[in-house]
Amino acid sequence: MNYQDTVNWMFQQLPMYQNKGNSAFKKDLTNTINLAKHLNYPECKFKSIHVGGTNGKGSTSHMLASILQESGYKVGLYTSPHLKDFRERIRINGKVITEQSVIDFIKRNKAFLERNQLSFFEMTVGMAFEYFANQEVDIAIIEVGLGGRLDSTNIITPLLSVITNISLDHTQFLGNTLEKIAGEKAGIIKNNIPIVIGETHLETENVFINKAKETLSPIYFADQIINDVLESDLQGTYQINNIKTVVQSVKILNDVGFYISSKDLKTGLLNVVANTGLQGRWQVLGNQPKIVCDTAHNKEGLGYTMQQVKKEKHNKLHIVFGVVNDKDLEAIIPLLPKHARYYFCKPDVQRGLDAKLLQSYFKKNDLHGNYYNSVSEALTSAKSNANTSDFIYVGGSTFVVAEII
Repeated sequence: MNYQDTVNWMFQQLPMYQNKGNSAFKKDLTNTINLAKHLNYPECKFKSIHVGGTNGKGSTSHMLASILQESGYKVGLYTSPHLKDFRERIRINGKVITEQSVIDFIKRNKAFLERNQLSFFEMTVGMAFEYFANQEVDIAIIEVGLGGRLDSTNIITPLLSVITNISLDHTQFLGNTLEKIAGEKAGIIKNNIPIVIGETHLETENVFINKAKETLSPIYFADQIINDVLESDLQGTYQINNIKTVVQSVKILNDVGFYISSKDLKTGLLNVVANTGLQGRWQVLGNQPKIVCDTAHNKEGLGYTMQQVKKEKHNKLHIVFGVVNDKDLEAIIPLLPKHARYYFCKPDVQRGLDAKLLQSYFKKNDLHGNYYNSVSEALTSAKSNANTSDFIYVGGSTFVVAEII
């Protein structure tokens, strides 16, 4: 199989959450543990940082990677989902895994993967861990896929665990209260391993404190400790909490044997995109009219980005918007501006919500616009309707953004 055949084969193995949603969620780590054993435990051959949370874990992971790269370390970075190419999920010092490495991993392990019915996500985690071990990275930043306790990444024993924040998302898997979700995400807190919590929430603070007591883990609430906010090339006021989380994490890394100077910290934060290839976080796609896309897709994330939209100077506001079919529209509708003109579209994945349905739901809530056959068609229409002093926002789903960057 060539690279495209290989990736297509992976996508077809047992449901992939990116496309299917609920049915792809695994209830335990048995498969991942078996795969790790089959691969001779690659996760034990490199140092790691484990990053979870509802929002901001991707940005935080990329910031940490950028800073460590500036400090001269060879840094693995595992994140999900990808936007354009599968290989974005697995990087070393910003460079994606080679196509040949993807082909070789599947070719070598295909019989085992089929026999044990591993999911797309499980085999991808195994591939990343083996790649980082073989390439002898100094440290790898491992982003949790979904939840924490039962996530395939949760077989590592990191130097540091990080949980950015907690809000209601993926409630069908993780629970329908903030406490339950925090309990699942707290599953990445390991015995005697320090844990940084990005944001303090009344409902979840004690969940983390109690778990940290149980595991004898030093716990740090970054928003209670860090006052200075350093600048970053990742724009958006919503990055402030992520930056504080990263600054506290760097302090701990320096305590456990790494050397990260304040200069490297600042330079790393200012060069996240260049160092790591991160896309889709308040990304400016054009000016006159200004066009921005963002992957924010739940109540908390969209709340932050809509605050940011309000701060933009503009005449008329155009919003290109699409979601997946398990999205809690009731939670996000109140966040969206009524004066905007909407361009409804369906992201091109199985889980994409029909644009006409989305339009009718928005119309009932006094949000108006037309629906389109594709994201690109919706954006083209927005551009043709907008004047140079207008503002176009594209978002609602990671998959909407993926189609236009």
